[in-house]
Amino acid sequence: MAGYDNAESPKQQSWQQISVVTDELSSHFLSQLLFDLGALSVTFSDAANEDLYEPPPGTTPLWSHTKVIALFDADTNLHAIKRSVSEHVPRANLTRWQSEILADKVWERVWLEHFHPMQFGERLWVSPTGQAPPDDADTCLILDPGLAFGTGTHPTTALCLDWLAQSDLTGLQIIDYGCGSGILAIAAALLGADEVFAVDIEDQALIATQSNAQKNGVDGRVHICAADELPAIEVDIVVANILAQPLCDLAQNIKLLIRPNGHLVLSGILEDQIDSVVSAYVDDIAFESQNCRDSWARLSGVKRSPS
Repeated sequence: MAGYDNAESPKQQSWQQISVVTDELSSHFLSQLLFDLGALSVTFSDAANEDLYEPPPGTTPLWSHTKVIALFDADTNLHAIKRSVSEHVPRANLTRWQSEILADKVWERVWLEHFHPMQFGERLWVSPTGQAPPDDADTCLILDPGLAFGTGTHPTTALCLDWLAQSDLTGLQIIDYGCGSGILAIAAALLGADEVFAVDIEDQALIATQSNAQKNGVDGRVHICAADELPAIEVDIVVANILAQPLCDLAQNIKLLIRPNGHLVLSGILEDQIDSVVSAYVDDIAFESQNCRDSWARLSGVKRSPS
């Protein structure tokens, strides 16, 4: 019955999508321009199979060839959008224009095709909403990708989750320095930590952590604060999953947060950066082990007692 609309079955909605490849410097400007032109959303993706590692807090690096993708209402004139963009961005910086019609989807759940329950150590599972881990799973952390990094899929996050899952955290105080989504802080609380401080310099990270802590029922034990608001405390464990240079820059501050004989766990470090990070901490930290995965490293050690 073509052409017949059932009043009780709403017509499927559709959108238009336009994309273009540009350079890193033009990407952010182009994103704002597309929003000004009425885009409902703008996303970035790699256009040249270029590695882009997990960034330190407060940075948003992009690829040298970035595909900028914008979603518009179905009745938007994409030719006018393209013409306006070309008037504001040099044509030499715009290549591979594409446009298409997108049928209705539950967009916020599309990522589930690639994110499934994952196990860390013997007792910790990380699962997206609506996907249950095995019935015999000991501890399950529910996490959906949101405003900040961290679902457990990146090697640095996985290395830290493995360490936490294999440790006895019962009754301990822990700091997750550079918390992102809060995955490490929440995992620590679920695994028995008495008090966890989730610290970041990005408001979006703090918002995401608060939401995820509430979802997992540990918001009463996970204290969320900006880096410059962290109280002068010493805790049993500090976990810092950022990048090598920030770890080196923050070494003195981070070491002060660990009580004597307390543990330090560092990640976000490439294998060829291990020596430089160790050298920034070795005066106060006795490193015990290093574990590597996909060219990334995790370092762990104990803070020496004063002589």
